[in-house]
Amino acid sequence: MMQTDAVTAATFLTPAGLLSHWQGHRRLTRRVIEAFPEDQLFTFSLGGMRPFGVMAWEIHQVSELTLRGLLSGEWPMPDWRGGVASDKSELLSAWDTLTAQIEQELLQVNPAFYERQHALPWGEMPGWVAAIYAVDNEVHHRGEGYVYLRALGIEPPAFYER
Repeated sequence: MMQTDAVTAATFLTPAGLLSHWQGHRRLTRRVIEAFPEDQLFTFSLGGMRPFGVMAWEIHQVSELTLRGLLSGEWPMPDWRGGVASDKSELLSAWDTLTAQIEQELLQVNPAFYERQHALPWGEMPGWVAAIYAVDNEVHHRGEGYVYLRALGIEPPAFYER
């Protein structure tokens, strides 16, 4: 029988673990972007949903906002239409730049900052929830990209190879 007074809180996910997890998802999403034909990335859609290129820019903007917010405590509403292009190479270049920035800067976040409440454009939450939200948003939209690729007759990258 375990004594409750001897139990201490354990860190479930370290900052380095979060970085590794997030970067694995970014690598996979980049491969999904690459899998789209240039002429379909910003035009193909199903059921009234947005094209995957537009979703990928949203992923980029949420990730950028999250990194900036974790570092500064500032969480401004993104300009969803600003800074986006309908060019695959521009998207991939911006993606790679942000991926490198996340790699260099995420571990600079004070671990205590993750526990504090923050006012994001879509609600108040602890920093760790905001970070997980960015990954969840990416996974959600990447799943839509998988459906699009299959509808185009293209085998998507293996989801477990991050």
